[in-house]
Amino acid sequence: MKVALVYDRVNKWGGAERILLALQSIFPDAPLFTSVYDEKKAVWADNFELKTSFLQKIHFFRSRHEFLAGIMPIAFESFDFSDFDLVISVTSESAKGIITSPKTRHICLCLTPTRYLWSGYRDYFKNPVFKFITRPLVSYLRMWDKIASYRPDEYIAISQTVASRIKKYYEQESTIIYPPILESLEKLMDLPAQNIEQKNYFLVVSRLSRHTAYKRVDLAIRAAKRTGVFLIVIGDGKDKQYFKNMADENVAFLGNVDDNTLVSYYKNAKALIFPGKEDFGLVMAEAQRAGTPVIAYRAGGAREIVKEGVTGEFFDKQSVESLSSVLKSFKRSRYNTSTCVNNGKRFSQDFFEQKLKEFMNKYL
Repeated sequence: MKVALVYDRVNKWGGAERILLALQSIFPDAPLFTSVYDEKKAVWADNFELKTSFLQKIHFFRSRHEFLAGIMPIAFESFDFSDFDLVISVTSESAKGIITSPKTRHICLCLTPTRYLWSGYRDYFKNPVFKFITRPLVSYLRMWDKIASYRPDEYIAISQTVASRIKKYYEQESTIIYPPILESLEKLMDLPAQNIEQKNYFLVVSRLSRHTAYKRVDLAIRAAKRTGVFLIVIGDGKDKQYFKNMADENVAFLGNVDDNTLVSYYKNAKALIFPGKEDFGLVMAEAQRAGTPVIAYRAGGAREIVKEGVTGEFFDKQSVESLSSVLKSFKRSRYNTSTCVNNGKRFSQDFFEQKLKEFMNKYL
């Protein structure tokens, strides 16, 4: 069976990109089709056979995808998949809109229905002037997105949260298969952790961008400022300086780190703080697999990953007060490391592969 993978754009690193690497381990010969590719920001994709759209010729777009929304539908409709038996699109935007022939099956692994058009519309279009100016474009994109949502033959949702959105916005049924922790990362979690000089710290692992404001890294920084707890932030992004400017000396920014270092910081942390509302939240699964409890906002995928009072805690409002209250009362000794590890094992590469094969056997 000849398989192709499709992804919205290859110009960053995060949870979706880890899913693509998991799929590559299952389908090592599958080429990856995408709108644009920035080799400097996506070194993880070096081993893929990349097939880019005509947008790749315009260098400006490779790292500024926010300007591409109106052109993305055309880019993905331009690809030819006639030589493939199966296409798997991994998408939170336009990749599901590819056009395939009747003999080519199309499975959409949906990260979420296009956020800025549907569930996150109010967050992205808070400015009334910007909202008014972009109204015709948004209307067009919503119409196209709804039409494109009928092109996949089957949907896989990465969480119950996403499955509910697929039903609400696309009127489609889906099968839930949780994303996996990278196999290489999971192997490191079974080894002794490196020594970390800093002790007694909380941890945030996230991309640092105001364009992904739903991640609410600012909330963790402000809560650390209020409570005085030491916070380590791992991750990078174009707005890193913006977040550094709002932090006090009790917040350290490490940027991107290698997997060995990441696992060591997971293992030695008092807890991972997850202040955003994510569709799934793979870093929570990683922290749990490393044996670390999670403090998460009670929404989205967190409710499917964290077991309250057993492998972590929730705070109920996305406010400094709500998160600070949990940080002040948090005691690491209440949580059993082995219980957290076993909870994290639900998100292994082997389990993901097993569920995906069961899905394919059923629907293909």
